Amino acid sequence: MGLFDKFTDVKGQLRSVIQWEDPDPSSIFYRWSGNNDEIKNASKLIVGPGQGCIFVYQGKVEGVFDEEGLYELKTANIPFWTNLKKFLQAFESEHKVGLYFYRKTVFLDQKWGTPSVIKYNDPVYKFPVGLRARGNYSFKVTDPKLFFVSVVGGSDDFYADDIRPVISARLSQPIVDYFAESGLSYGEIDKKREEISAGVKENLKKEFSVLGFELADFRIEGTDFDEDTMRRIGRIADMQAEAQAANAAGVSFAQLQQLDAMKTAAGNDGAPGMMMGMGVGMGFGQNMAGVAAGAGQAASQDDPMLKLKKLKDMLDAGLISPQDFEEKKKAILSTM
Repeated sequence: MGLFDKFTDVKGQLRSVIQWEDPDPSSIFYRWSGNNDEIKNASKLIVGPGQGCIFVYQGKVEGVFDEEGLYELKTANIPFWTNLKKFLQAFESEHKVGLYFYRKTVFLDQKWGTPSVIKYNDPVYKFPVGLRARGNYSFKVTDPKLFFVSVVGGSDDFYADDIRPVISARLSQPIVDYFAESGLSYGEIDKKREEISAGVKENLKKEFSVLGFELADFRIEGTDFDEDTMRRIGRIADMQAEAQAANAAGVSFAQLQQLDAMKTAAGNDGAPGMMMGMGVGMGFGQNMAGVAAGAGQAASQDDPMLKLKKLKDMLDAGLISPQDFEEKKKAILSTM
């Protein structure tokens, strides 16, 4: 038995194979921990398909194996051997080192959701909107060393679920920026989800590239609004419906609102409300509807002086604008 073999027997240091066996499908980074974390001279490192490996010594990344294959821990095959050989003595490390395997494949169908309500101003209706959104994304590690230092932070194991808070925390601002730039109103969100998803993904690119990974896909599956926003949307829908009804009746939306106000006042208790409902309300209703109450009333409505008086009453009551008053007055005078 030679001196080398005898020394190897005494130390009990046999050749070992370092590899990532049966990796968890959700594992992004995994720290190899075989043989008491000791790397032996002439050990073999196997990097499987879709994998890479980072070598760490004393908290510093000393090398990255980004290509699959078999690596022998010898001078000719290790770029960082000059550092490695400094702490290898008698084929046993005097300091513990770390080998971190990582996955290069795309992690598919990861769920996301906004952690809180996203606030932005609707570009069309100019009111504040509170939006919640949810969907899925796919991602992959593009710079393993940067990702390891910036995100993993030396943890023994790092999973796909661990990256979710990192992504969710950075979603709000890119979404707000996209809506501010796109000019899309709340009513266009559902029908333009694909367009919005692509725009938000583009805005997120810079956020994640500085962390060493990228989104391969980003989708918005659903959105909803907070109670305040739903109340504002309901009011707008009611006003739009009333405006359409006013247009069908041949009156302006402002006039329709004024008529509703007079009806409300007429229903209130007390003489002022009754007088307004019976007096001004009656005149305005006749003016809008153009319906005669009887033959004698129809004849009196042909009197220009009576028309002018009613017109002046409507102006004083604030039911028509001064411009409308002048136009109607000219029209009445032209019939005399």
